[in-house]
Amino acid sequence: MKNAKTHKLARLMMAPSVGLLLIWMIVPLSMTLWFSFQNYNLLNPANVSFAGLFNYRFFYSDPAFFQSIWNTLLLVGGVLTITVGGGIAIALLLDQPIFGQGIVRIMIISPFFVMPPVAALVWKNMIMHPGYGVLADINRWFGFQPVDWFAQYPLFSIIIIVAWQWLPFATLILLTALQSLDGEQKEAAEMDGAGFINQFIYLTLPHLARAITVVVLIQTIFLLGVYAEILVTTNGGPGYASTNLVFLIYRTALLGYDVGGASAGGIIAIILANIVAFFLMRAVGKNLDR
Repeated sequence: MKNAKTHKLARLMMAPSVGLLLIWMIVPLSMTLWFSFQNYNLLNPANVSFAGLFNYRFFYSDPAFFQSIWNTLLLVGGVLTITVGGGIAIALLLDQPIFGQGIVRIMIISPFFVMPPVAALVWKNMIMHPGYGVLADINRWFGFQPVDWFAQYPLFSIIIIVAWQWLPFATLILLTALQSLDGEQKEAAEMDGAGFINQFIYLTLPHLARAITVVVLIQTIFLLGVYAEILVTTNGGPGYASTNLVFLIYRTALLGYDVGGASAGGIIAIILANIVAFFLMRAVGKNLDR
């Protein structure tokens, strides 16, 4: 009897959280799913009719659809490559006893706290601008012509900006894992004649495997939704050269006024994100079970 009352009380206390979750997540998702089967254009909001799978076929047949998926994969893969590789390198440097180590760590972490639109504006107008940016001045100093990064290399430029923002996160996670490495193992490896490269390959990397998997999982989930950096810098152009799936949905909804088509794109994006998350979670689970 006492256990039954305890369970009822526990369910009663959980009810507000469940209700908030229902309102915050399930209701918007249900509305998006409903709109994806409707002909709903913001220019004619009074004329709403059932469209069946037309919105999905329309979004799938959009010439920019596969380009946006490819750009999304390139963006996620490029950022992960830079942040994981750079994070390991910086973590190895910060793990060494250096003067002003605390200040250096704070400076390394600081880009992570910059809002994405602000970071994009700084890179666009102060660093990558072909007229008065820092990189343009460096090119002129060496006698080269300045590069118009966002016109010539739009997607690569966005990858650099997003990687700059996420590099501190990867560095923090990897540095924490690196500091948990047993010093006696390092000493034993040195006594056996192992050099830095052999220690890194056979000792450090296996120890960082779990941390690297966590970094890849968390970053991938967020990188699939990169939007502000594209809007502020290239607006998805030139053409669709820097348009990812999220920005294509934005274009369809707010520039094309097609809520039904954008909702179908949103459902497709959710399905793709869950597929990626499923495989990543399996990889994390296998890694953590070792």
